[in-house]
Amino acid sequence: MTRARATARATKNVSTRTPTRARAGAREAEVADSTVAATLMAVATLASAGAAKADFAPAPEPTQAVAEQRGESNSIFASQSQEAPAVTNADGLPEGINWRYSEFIRAVTSGKVERVRFSKDGSALQLTAVNGARATVILPNDPDLVDILAKNGVDISVSEGEQQGNVASLIGNLLFPLVAFGGLFFLFRRAQGGEGGMGGMGGMGGGPMDFGKSKSKFQEVPETGVTFADVAGVEGAKLELQEVVDFLKNPDKYTALGAKIPKGCLLVGPPGTGKTLIAKAVAGEAGVPFFSCAASEFVELFVGVGASRVRDLFEKAKAKAPCIIFIDEIDAVGRQRGSGMGGGNDEREQTINQLLTEMDGFEGNTGVIVLAATNRPDVLDSALLRPGRFDRQVTVDRPDVAGRIRILKVHARGKTLAKDVDFDKISRRTPGFTGADLENLMNESAILAARRGLTEISKEEIADALERIIAGAAREGAVMSEKKKRLVAYHEAGHALVGALMPDYDPVTKISIVPRGNAGGLTFFAPSEERLESGLYSRTYLENQMAVAMGGRVAEELIFGAEDVTTGASSK
Repeated sequence: MTRARATARATKNVSTRTPTRARAGAREAEVADSTVAATLMAVATLASAGAAKADFAPAPEPTQAVAEQRGESNSIFASQSQEAPAVTNADGLPEGINWRYSEFIRAVTSGKVERVRFSKDGSALQLTAVNGARATVILPNDPDLVDILAKNGVDISVSEGEQQGNVASLIGNLLFPLVAFGGLFFLFRRAQGGEGGMGGMGGMGGGPMDFGKSKSKFQEVPETGVTFADVAGVEGAKLELQEVVDFLKNPDKYTALGAKIPKGCLLVGPPGTGKTLIAKAVAGEAGVPFFSCAASEFVELFVGVGASRVRDLFEKAKAKAPCIIFIDEIDAVGRQRGSGMGGGNDEREQTINQLLTEMDGFEGNTGVIVLAATNRPDVLDSALLRPGRFDRQVTVDRPDVAGRIRILKVHARGKTLAKDVDFDKISRRTPGFTGADLENLMNESAILAARRGLTEISKEEIADALERIIAGAAREGAVMSEKKKRLVAYHEAGHALVGALMPDYDPVTKISIVPRGNAGGLTFFAPSEERLESGLYSRTYLENQMAVAMGGRVAEELIFGAEDVTTGASSK
C-alpha cells in the first residue's frame, strides 16, 4: 500500500512537471523567434533611417533617461513580448521626435495628427501633430497606410527633395557628355591641322565637318624663293619642266599647233637629287597658283576620307585654273592596287581610284597640271603611269662632275671661301654625291671653320668635312701607341700600294691613320665616273677590288710576320 501511494505520488509529480517543461520550451522558442524578428526589424530600421536622411534632418537618439522611462532595453535582442508601453505627454502623444510606427497609427486613428509629408522614396515621413509637435516615422511596407490617413482626414504631401541635390545631379549628368564632346572636338582639331589650319584656301578650318577637306598648302602667288637659276646639275629635268612652265605662260603658242597641255609630270630619282626643289622652281617660274601636299596626307584611318580629300583638292584647283598641284612622295598613296589586305574596300585603293578619275576621267581638268615626286616608281600603279595621267616621267639622277661643280657653286653662295678652294677637285672627290649631299658638305665645312675660329672656309675644312661624312667623326680622344700607329700605317700603305699596282683600278686620293668610327685608318679611292653612271663592272675590276682589300693583311704579314697578323682586314 505504502509503495503504491509512493508510486502514485511520483507519477503525479512527473505529470505535474511535464507541462512546466513544455511551457519553458515554448517560451524559449518564442524568445528565439522574437530575437530574430527584433534583429531583422533593427536592420530594416537602420536601412530606412539611412534612406530618410536625403529628405529630413537626422534626429538625435533618445537619451538613456528617456529609454529607461519608456522601458526600452539598450540591447536589440530584447523580446518584443516584454516591451513596455510608450511614455506619452499631456496631449497623449509619444515624447521625442522619433515615433514608432504603431504609435503613429494610434495617433492617426485618434485624430491627433494634422498632416504628414512623405519622403521622396517613401521610406519615411514627417508628421505634424494637432498641438504643433513634429516627429519622424520610419515606414514599413504597408499598402493600407494612405487609406488610413485619408479616412482620418490627415493632409498628405510628398517631399520634392533638396534643391541643391537636384542641381548637383543635373550638373553631374551634363558634365560627362560635355567633357566627352570637348575631347572629341579637340581630337578632330588636331587631326585636321590645329587651330590655324594649313593656311589659305587649302588650309583646314578645324571643324568636324572639315574632316574630308584637303590639307594642301595653297599659294595664290607662289613665294617659294626658288627659280631655275637655283637648280643646277639636272639640266635634262630642267629642260622638260621649262616646257611645262612655258605652256602655262603662253598656252596659245602650243594650242595653235594642236598641242595639248600635259596633265601630269612624274619626277623620278634617288633621294636627295632635288625633285622637290625642281617643283618649287616650277612654281616660282610659272607664276600661277600652286597647291602642294604630301601623299600621306590623303590616307587616314577612316575609309573614304582620302578620296574626299582628293576631290576637294581638285575642286579648289579647278576654281583657280590654270594652276599646279604638287604631290610629294606619291608612292605613299599610288601603290599597285590589289596588294592591300582590305581588297577593294581598302582606304588607299579608294584614294588612288579617285586620283585616277580626277586626272583623266569623264570630266576634263583643263589648266590643272599635276607634278608628283617619287623615288620608287616600281611600286606605282600602272594606270597612274599611262599617258593621259602622268604624260611625262622626268628622271632626276645624281649629277656628274660638271653638275656637281655647278651645285657646289650654288651652295657656296653666302659663304666666305679661301682662295685655295677648288670646286673641280672637290667635285672629283665626291662621285655619287647628290645635291643634298653636296649642300650638307658645304654646311659642315662652314660649321667646322666656325668651330676652329676661322673667318673663311679653306680646302682643309672641306676635306675634313668630307671625311666626316664618309667615315664618321674623328676620335680625337683615342690613344694610339707607337706600335699601333706603325701597324695601321703599314696596313693602309698595303691597300694603297696594291691599288696603285692593279691595272684599270680607281686612283688613290688620300691615306689617313686618324681613327674614324670603327676604322683605325682609311685609304680613299676615287671611283670612275663612267662606272658609277653605267653601273657596269668587269671581272678584272672586281678581282682587283678583292686584291686591294687583302693588301693590308699582306703588308702586315710581310713586315711583322705571319704570327702577328691582326684582324684589321676584316669587315665589320
